Amino acid sequence: MATQPSRELELFPNPQPERDYTIRITIPEFTCLCPKTGQPDFATLVLEYIPEQQCVELKSLKMYVWSFRDEGAFHEAVTNEILDDLVRATAPRFMRLTAIFNVRGGIDTTVVAEHRQEGWQAPPAVKLPSLNVQVIAGYRIVGQRVNSGLHLLVQGGGDRTVAGQHSHA
Repeated sequence: MATQPSRELELFPNPQPERDYTIRITIPEFTCLCPKTGQPDFATLVLEYIPEQQCVELKSLKMYVWSFRDEGAFHEAVTNEILDDLVRATAPRFMRLTAIFNVRGGIDTTVVAEHRQEGWQAPPAVKLPSLNVQVIAGYRIVGQRVNSGLHLLVQGGGDRTVAGQHSHA
């Protein structure tokens, strides 16, 4: 039997409920229909949340997101509907859903919706060195700022690793 879209979100217990940690999920294949034209709208969804007692199971999230494929919805409405459903299911400390819709008619739309559990305070941010990871032609390229230079690490092609340092003159 073929897999079918579903609005049912499955959960599993948070393995570290005593700790604030962020789960970040990127969903690059979200699709719904424009309610005015019936044309497909494509988006990348970025879900970020700090769980309380429950986490969302990824396959059920995939089937849930798939369930919007044949539905007409304005970008703002569908982003908030998805956030509301996820908050209702998981009751997180914090949740943010960013919907980055593809350009249509020369217009680029990004919708950001957030939920904060009543009384929850975000811990102070910790500033870490930036890390940029890209995959180009099968090679994983990691760039990290070190002092006044940029350290590059290239991985790929079996077990080869190449590291180098570039300094600004």
